[in-house]
Amino acid sequence: MALLLLLLVCACKEQGKPVIERLDQAGEARLGVMTGSTGEVAARKLYPKAQVKTFDDIMDAVTALNAGQLDAIITIYPTALQVSKKNPRLHILEERVDYEDTSAAIRKDNTRLLKQIDGVIGELKADGTMADMERRWLKPDLSPYEELDIKLPKTGTPLRVGVSATREPMSFVDATGRVTGHDGELARLIGARLNRPVEFYNMKFLALIPALQSGKIDVIISGMTHTAERAKKVSFTRTYYANSQVMLAPRPDVTEGTAPVAAGAVMTGPQDIADKRIAVLTSSVQDRYATKHYPKAKILQFDTVSDVVMALKAGKADAALFDESPLRDVLRKNPEFGLLGKPLFSTPMGVGFSKNRADLRVAFDRWLADNRANGTYDAMKRRWMDEGATQLPPLPQGGGRGTLIVGTMSAGLPFVAVHNGELVGFDIEMIRRFAASLDMDVRFTDMQFGALIPALAAGKVDMISASIAITDERKQQIDFGSSYFNGQVYAFARKDRIAGGDGTVALAGAKPESFLKRTADSFRINILQENRYHLILDGLLTTVVIAILATVFGTLLGGLVCFMRMSSRAILNVPARIYIAILRGMPVLVLLMLIFYVVFASVDINPVLVAVIAFGLNFAAYAAEIYRSGISGIDKGQSEAGIAMGFTRLQTFRFIILPQTIQRILPVYKGEFISLVKMTSIVGYIAVQDLTKASDIIRSRTFDAFFPLVMVAVLYFLIAWVLMQAIEYLECATDPKTRRRKMRHNLQERA
Repeated sequence: MALLLLLLVCACKEQGKPVIERLDQAGEARLGVMTGSTGEVAARKLYPKAQVKTFDDIMDAVTALNAGQLDAIITIYPTALQVSKKNPRLHILEERVDYEDTSAAIRKDNTRLLKQIDGVIGELKADGTMADMERRWLKPDLSPYEELDIKLPKTGTPLRVGVSATREPMSFVDATGRVTGHDGELARLIGARLNRPVEFYNMKFLALIPALQSGKIDVIISGMTHTAERAKKVSFTRTYYANSQVMLAPRPDVTEGTAPVAAGAVMTGPQDIADKRIAVLTSSVQDRYATKHYPKAKILQFDTVSDVVMALKAGKADAALFDESPLRDVLRKNPEFGLLGKPLFSTPMGVGFSKNRADLRVAFDRWLADNRANGTYDAMKRRWMDEGATQLPPLPQGGGRGTLIVGTMSAGLPFVAVHNGELVGFDIEMIRRFAASLDMDVRFTDMQFGALIPALAAGKVDMISASIAITDERKQQIDFGSSYFNGQVYAFARKDRIAGGDGTVALAGAKPESFLKRTADSFRINILQENRYHLILDGLLTTVVIAILATVFGTLLGGLVCFMRMSSRAILNVPARIYIAILRGMPVLVLLMLIFYVVFASVDINPVLVAVIAFGLNFAAYAAEIYRSGISGIDKGQSEAGIAMGFTRLQTFRFIILPQTIQRILPVYKGEFISLVKMTSIVGYIAVQDLTKASDIIRSRTFDAFFPLVMVAVLYFLIAWVLMQAIEYLECATDPKTRRRKMRHNLQERA
């Protein structure tokens, strides 16, 4: 265990790495890609001098990147987006490596299903469902997903869907163990339109096409790119998502100097952040203020509030600047943060309008003045600012004169936030009331803060409202309505970095969080949150069942093969020799996939049973040779003596040879048994959710690079230790010296 922790600490150490800010800087870099992906093809084609390293899972690549083993990762945009949201030190380069089409894959001979799914995808595109799915699943922040409640039939021929559910937000496993995400929802929508139940088969990405070709699944819906090479093996539907390969790299502003504030370097007020790392929202008024007033500080720009919060928590930033009202919600949810002194400045907030829509701006100003006069504005302010409401009240409805498209950003209450899958807050209520006064419906577009003004200027939205500060610079691009709120901007930081300020006093020289505290937090996030321990328990049970059943099967089969191998008859001896040579010379993973995808290609068989058979066959080859060496090591004279005493050959073997053989082979047998337990970690390739697969699923949800791996390593050690104790007990029970000592002890007690 000490060695394991030492390796973990060493892996986490920062190493000197080249900074990649543009694609042309990756020519000789160390690039991580997913095995068999189009990203791997693009990396080898575009960067022939780069060191391209392949990984089966995105989190393995992220772990390597965080440990300094990689300089960047090339992967699809949705996956990179999710990784960057949960790893503030990483960002996506603006340039795209390549563009590609994502489609569903179907067997070549299943033209009927291909035509049906093509039709469904066409319908979902035509009615706007696909566009709505992109909005709900491919979010720029960590706000909750908004999954549709799709009713599927319970009878009929199931639609067997192959997925690699470790690629959030496209495909992942939720808290209840269900496959969900953009592709999970698409599969259910297709099943509902075809009036068929849906069964998901979660496996390694590399195993999807073999599973489809062998008939184990009907369709692959797992972010698979339509390529000419893959099209030779499977048929692709029409494109359901226009995807791209992007490069994920450490942020230039956090690759250096990211050590946390030294003990004793506490802050008492805004004046102490002048040379610190300050986190702000990109293109915000706080961004400009920090750049102007703190020229010696390192300004870290983030696209979402959640990114700012995570950077502060992780010690990647020393302080952050934010508006007072939304900051209340941040402080309420994160009690480890505190304010740094008094407000830095105040700024009026307004709703933005295109310079071509003066009519809409005038209408809003008139509406705002009327609502200030009749008390509606005061009621809204009291509800959201003072009472801390989280739900919208009953509001008047419009819609007769069309739809008002409004750009916003869910930065947090009281202005705009997502609650139970719905946008709520002061700005949301205000805009809905204004739209109703125009007899119009309203459609909100939740986007990054830096994209609001460009979207308005380009005519993508009619107006923008997201507690936007009114500045002279912004007035040159858009028009603002009358100010509806005057906001104050504060600096805030972790309490263990603050000595005084807002009533929060931290001890000078406060130490960073202890190892036990960090471990407890990781345990809560990876095990307790969303009841993820159920995944571990289910995976643990599957691993133990496969290991024990495969050992029993392999032990019995090994005995038979040993009998054949030691026979003097060629008809028995030669097949046994061939069996042992082939099985010992073949990688277990190859054997596992051959049995599942070739031998049982047309048989509907439980993958767990296939794993038991594959591991049992492999174990039998080694067990047979172990038995043979144990038996051959016993002097032939003992067999002859047994027969001379009147024993039959079978009795001689049972009472004389076998007990000695067991005692001799148990140490070697024990080692093979433990090796088998560890080999079960590859069963994820045939859609079995074992202990390792459970770890992959958890890492894909929490993006914790190390804790799930360490946890699984500890669990494998415990499994092996318990099983070793059982075999050692058997070893002692068959040891003649131990039996003689026990017999003498019993005789002494009787005497």
